[in-house]
Amino acid sequence: MSSTLSWFITIVSLANIIGCYVLIKWSSKPLPGEAAQGQVTGHTWDEDLQEFNNPMPRWWLWLFYITMIFALIYAALYPAMGNFKGSLGWSQKQEYEQEISDAAKTYGPIFAAYSKQAIPDLAKNPKAVQAGQRLFLNYCSTCHGSDARGAAGFPNLRDSDWLYGGTPEAIKTSIMNGRNGIMPPMGAALGADGVKTVVAYVLSLSRAGQDAAVVEQGKLKFQTLCAACHQPDGKGSHAIGAPNLTDDVWLHGRSPGAITQTVTQGRTGVMPAHGEFLGEDKVHLLAAYVYSLSNK
Repeated sequence: MSSTLSWFITIVSLANIIGCYVLIKWSSKPLPGEAAQGQVTGHTWDEDLQEFNNPMPRWWLWLFYITMIFALIYAALYPAMGNFKGSLGWSQKQEYEQEISDAAKTYGPIFAAYSKQAIPDLAKNPKAVQAGQRLFLNYCSTCHGSDARGAAGFPNLRDSDWLYGGTPEAIKTSIMNGRNGIMPPMGAALGADGVKTVVAYVLSLSRAGQDAAVVEQGKLKFQTLCAACHQPDGKGSHAIGAPNLTDDVWLHGRSPGAITQTVTQGRTGVMPAHGEFLGEDKVHLLAAYVYSLSNK
């Protein structure tokens, strides 16, 4: 935070506290021409309902003073005034790191014990799966859903279709290091007609009913521009995360329009790395849970 902004926040905060005090003192003094304390103000409703000039209860007034005193003490002890750190030296980061440290001491040995077991074995252990599920709900459900079935652009983790492989090692690597998937836009290279024929060919790999002549044209273009990643048979490659186009499982939608958009404009996908944040022991347990979803 810049010093200018820091001073601005400090001055405004203190001015508010002082302003509250001044306002209370000013409102406590009688105004010129005001009725004396305990006297009728002159306001009358419903013929005989009169307003008296009575002060608020003293305990109520002291509550205002107490809140002001509390605000000043709080501002002196904690970082409430710009760049001032507070006399106690407290910070959110310090508090967070302390909580993480305490949690690591309590739960670290549990995760360490799980990390010594093979992922397929952990996937059969109900307690390990339950612990892994809690990790998943905290760190993965935002993208993959609480049921791990994913959504458009986010893989379903309950089926047997894997971009980078569904082995325990591949799953753990994906969680530890993350993944960056890129499908380059092919619209300019193929042209509008070329995109149509390639889409027809891609659809023919998993669905019947495509025009044979159009499919044949698309196959030639596919072999020239797409086979390097998706392989000549269209079954893709786990090594580079190229999808299998023959199983009718689609990450960004299975309609002809969605596939046309993918071929024309390309796609990008990012799976963030969790290794540094979670640590290998937790990632190992999390991988076991994900593995259990498709390996009952």
